[in-house]
Amino acid sequence: MKALVAGAHGQLGRDLVAALGEEVAWSGGRIELDVADWVAVSETVRRVQPEFIFNGAAYNKVDGSETETGRALEVNALAPKLLARAARDAGAVLVHFSTDYVFDGASARPYLEDDCPQPLGAYGISKLAGERLVTASGAAHLVVRTSGVFGRGGNRQKGGSFVERILEQARAGRPLRVVGDQTFAPTYAPDLAAAAIALVRAGARGTFHVTNSGSCSWHDLATEGLALAGVEAPVARITAAELNLAAARPVYSVLDNGRYQGLGLPPLRSWREALAESLSESRAGARGA
Repeated sequence: MKALVAGAHGQLGRDLVAALGEEVAWSGGRIELDVADWVAVSETVRRVQPEFIFNGAAYNKVDGSETETGRALEVNALAPKLLARAARDAGAVLVHFSTDYVFDGASARPYLEDDCPQPLGAYGISKLAGERLVTASGAAHLVVRTSGVFGRGGNRQKGGSFVERILEQARAGRPLRVVGDQTFAPTYAPDLAAAAIALVRAGARGTFHVTNSGSCSWHDLATEGLALAGVEAPVARITAAELNLAAARPVYSVLDNGRYQGLGLPPLRSWREALAESLSESRAGARGA
């Protein structure tokens, strides 16, 4: 595989580069490649001539998207369109990542790939637009929907991963109030990267759901993270309405991974097991710093 990784300095991008290893022909972040600039995208792809383009670039501020809608659409919709166009011209396959937030949360069961999307806010709308533009581009493509991505170092746009922020607040003695009425499947960035590459090697095309096994609320994730880190702190369970955030979130957004497993690929490990590894690696990294 000869791969190009855009958004390589982000949470998922870093793990894609690590998992691909010597198969990475080119990788870069925003400084190296503005994915919303057609001239820059086309020239980079033409120069590298990759077989696969992995798009790790994204605008992930769910609430920020309500006020920075133009930026969200530029990164989450226009950029995938340009990458898909460049992939089509180069005869490459675009691997693009999307989100559970394309759904409204009204389902009583895990969402299938063919369920009708109905995003609740600007972030979900921008991600769905990206999916649709990739699909309509004529490029060979693989769209991977996922949810609640976490990992060592976290998302820089959000100031680190959710669990890292919870641990920081707990150690500082600040009160913890976490939403307990939203259910999703947390997904470990290294596991997601490995699964996306496995899909590529299996020749997958179209849309696939990929998350770690199991589901929980944000409150469950916070309390499990504290327990695994050995930090004792009370966590108040609150409703999403109590936070009064700018963007609405789906109450239930668990994704069904059946299509992924139908290719003979093993289910991803439980989110608890992945979280334990993530925290262990964070501690090891802190000791080695």
